[in-house]
Amino acid sequence: MTESDTGLRERLVDVGVELLASEGLPALTLREIARRAGVSHGAPRRYFPTHLELLSAIARRGFADLADRVGRTPDEDAGPRARVAALARTYLEFALDDPGMYELMFRHDLLESGHLGLRETSLPLFALFAGLVGEVRPEADARRTAGALWANLHGIAQLWRWRSLQLAVGDEDFAPLLDAALTAHLGAENGR
Repeated sequence: MTESDTGLRERLVDVGVELLASEGLPALTLREIARRAGVSHGAPRRYFPTHLELLSAIARRGFADLADRVGRTPDEDAGPRARVAALARTYLEFALDDPGMYELMFRHDLLESGHLGLRETSLPLFALFAGLVGEVRPEADARRTAGALWANLHGIAQLWRWRSLQLAVGDEDFAPLLDAALTAHLGAENGR
């Protein structure tokens, strides 16, 4: 692939990321991405033979962004529970800041497709999360406990976006719900 090919491939992904942020998942068509990138509607197929491959490349950017945010959470000096809490908050903030990308990243068809190693991009984040959960709850099955906590966080993110939780619990900050989820899955902080 030439440098100009690489440039156009990246531009198509950039346009997809921008389109996703501004108009959401339904707007992510090959034709619209091509139009906004200023190329023929068939040009994306040169780099991404299927729509799923282009969507996977866009989702990969989301996982890179999430991994970058995770990399900026508290360091090893913080205890494992504090790190789990920071990662959970980072995850919720990401989901709420970029809901279109969040929705795209966790589409089953993309993760199962194997395009661009998307599954392998997402699993290290879960492994980090599960490892920390295991440090907090060494007696528990860390992967299952982390999976349950992650499912809880995913539900909080979705219901918060829909404003259902604010209506149900009367909070305008998700922090109390996050604390409740952490306590439910990890136990009370410092044995309280």
